[in-house]
Amino acid sequence: MSRIVDRGAVTGGWVGFGMALVIGVSFLLVIPIEPIDWILAPFSGLLIGYYANVRAGRGRGAWPRIVTNALYAGAVTGLTAALLLLGVKALFFAADDGYRDGSLGKPLVCRTGADCVYQRYLDAGRGPDLVANGVADVDAFSRFYWSSQLQTAGTLLALTLGGALVGGIVYGATRPRPGQATRNGPEAKPTAG
Repeated sequence: MSRIVDRGAVTGGWVGFGMALVIGVSFLLVIPIEPIDWILAPFSGLLIGYYANVRAGRGRGAWPRIVTNALYAGAVTGLTAALLLLGVKALFFAADDGYRDGSLGKPLVCRTGADCVYQRYLDAGRGPDLVANGVADVDAFSRFYWSSQLQTAGTLLALTLGGALVGGIVYGATRPRPGQATRNGPEAKPTAG
């Protein structure tokens, strides 16, 4: 046990790290459907906030530590998800060379990186939306793009932390009472009397 979080919460944080990697790689790279990350964020937080306290074996009357354990594991999970999202976005932003599948037409004529991403947005008919947000060139587009990506990463972190807090509260409200059997511990022995 440390001064801030229990060892079980540290283990829970590592499990959350792995869970965020699996979810992020699955839905950002393998099957690129980013909104699934947003949907799963509160549920992964809920699970990891509960799990961190199960691993810590916290009992009755330990609300401050239960909440701290849950938020620690949720922060590790949420930061991992947010950083992975930003890393994948940075990779594709920097490496976009304008290539398009033959069924979508000829490749875009652009400079690799921000210019090609900007051209994709214009090609997809998002020009009026960009102009409405004050975007008229590649530099303004880059600032707009990264601002929105940082907001998305912040949202993932907030959703995961919120879920972790709920998971900790659920654990605190449903944890075994003194004298009850637990999966990891011995059953309570009846007292003579």
